[in-house]
Amino acid sequence: MQELSFNEYPEAWQGFLQACQSCKACELWKSRREIVVYRGSLEAPLMIIGEGPGREEDLQGKPFVGRSGRLLDDALEALEFPETSYHICNIVKCRPPENRAPLEEEALACRRLLSAQFTLVKPRFVLLCGATAFHYFTGRKDPISRARGIFIESKGIEVLPTFHPAYILRNMNKRDELWQDLALMRAKMCERGALVPLRHPLEGVEH
Repeated sequence: MQELSFNEYPEAWQGFLQACQSCKACELWKSRREIVVYRGSLEAPLMIIGEGPGREEDLQGKPFVGRSGRLLDDALEALEFPETSYHICNIVKCRPPENRAPLEEEALACRRLLSAQFTLVKPRFVLLCGATAFHYFTGRKDPISRARGIFIESKGIEVLPTFHPAYILRNMNKRDELWQDLALMRAKMCERGALVPLRHPLEGVEH
C-alpha cells in the first residue's frame, strides 16, 4: 500500500499523528527511534492489535515488519484479506527496552492514543494478537491459550483474541491455530458483509 506524505492525510489524522510524535506520557519516548503508529488502511473494518514495537519496527516506524510481521502477512495474503481491509497497530507506540512486554503504566499511558486511533479507523472487528493485547484491551486476565478463538462482542464490535505471531515463531506447532483464528475472523467478516468469500477456499479453512 502506498505511503502517504503528512499533507495527504485527512486533517483529523494529521492532528493525531502530531499527538503521537509529541507524546511523552511515559518513559518509553526517551529510548525510541521512531514512533510506530500503524500499517494498512486508514479506515478498515478490521483492526489488528499487537503488543508493542520491536527492533525492526522501531527502525522503520511501522508495526509488524520483522519476522513475526512477515508470518502475519503470509497468513493474511493466503486468506485473501485485502490490504484495504485491515489496520495494524499496537498497544504501545514506542519500543519497550529489550523487546519486553509493555508495563501496565505504559499501556495505560498509551490508551488515550489507541482510543483516538480506534475512533479514526472505525473498525467493526478487532483481532487481538497475544496475551498483552488481550489483557490490556479487554481487561481480562484469562490465559490467551483459553481465550483464543472465541469471539467477544463489545458495543457492536466483534473482538477475537489469538496468539501473537512472535509466539508462533517459537512454537510452530501452534501455527495452525493462528490460521484457524484468522479464518474464523474472515468468516465472521464475510457473514457481516465486510469481505467477500474466498476465491480459492483452503482445505479446512472455509467450506
